[in-house]
Amino acid sequence: MKDRRAFLKEVCPTVAFAFFGVSFLEACSADSLEQDTGDGTSTANGGSSDNGYTKNGSTYTIDLTHSNFSSKLSKVGDWMNVGNFGINILLLRTASDHIQAYTNECPYHNQRYQWELVNSSTFRCTHKNNTFSTDCDNSSALDCYESSLSGNELEVTIS
Repeated sequence: MKDRRAFLKEVCPTVAFAFFGVSFLEACSADSLEQDTGDGTSTANGGSSDNGYTKNGSTYTIDLTHSNFSSKLSKVGDWMNVGNFGINILLLRTASDHIQAYTNECPYHNQRYQWELVNSSTFRCTHKNNTFSTDCDNSSALDCYESSLSGNELEVTIS
């Protein structure tokens, strides 16, 4: 699915104006678009905002005190889908000193963002109700990424 900016670049402005009117064109101006840059910031209103992580190569460093993460991963059993912030991973706090990272893509149907934690040992993709172990040593587990927790910083290396 194309975003509005790509659509407008490909479609004759006259046709777009005829179908959608001025409000559509104004909504697509550069000042109103917010896009994740892939490095932990997003652009909005001509500036940038901090999303709570930085990226260096294939390693993400996540600030767990940032508002995007602080209330979602504070206790054992908490989890979150980080795709909304530009990193396509699932995070699950498995212990007070460990947060495990998993792929955000269902291996059977390539769906993302459609997850629920059934219990501390099982994720379910709600697209077709496939279940996957949270135990990275289990053959039925989602792909696991290397992660390490140091204080309030989580490092995840996506390979």
